[in-house]
Amino acid sequence: MKIHITSGTPEFMETIRKKHDKQTIFIMHGEGNTLLVHETEKKSVFATPRSFDVVEGANDIEQRGFFAMLNFPITDDADALLEQRLRNEGHMISSTAGLIAYRLLRPIKNDTYIILTQWAGPASFELWQESNSYKTLFGNAPTSSTQNLFVSKPYITKYVAKPIGE
Repeated sequence: MKIHITSGTPEFMETIRKKHDKQTIFIMHGEGNTLLVHETEKKSVFATPRSFDVVEGANDIEQRGFFAMLNFPITDDADALLEQRLRNEGHMISSTAGLIAYRLLRPIKNDTYIILTQWAGPASFELWQESNSYKTLFGNAPTSSTQNLFVSKPYITKYVAKPIGE
């Protein structure tokens, strides 16, 4: 399974989504931009997507709710170590109250891994941010095994998805 992401103005993203309404494409509105997320086994319908392999995940993504993307920009040789670390945390994420779905995404042509999480609402995500699972991913100071993994500090982007027609 692959996930392809593109961004642009809300109007243009809606035009693309409608043009490909038979595809599994989600539209999400965020801080200053709108994303289309295409989950497929096939090639992306987007002209210039950021593409990812789905390493693991839980549940089906839905066109509703609150999304948080945890972005991990890594060095060239850190992918196996980071992926192992993120896989170890996946089971803790999937058992969190309020989580609808998640995907661990391995970049195909860039250096940023993403944990795509979908929540019932921002309060569910905020509760998870207080958990040991979250603190393991983001809150701890770098250790000797992780300090050389990152090109820059991991960061979070947030989005909201409304059911189509609302």
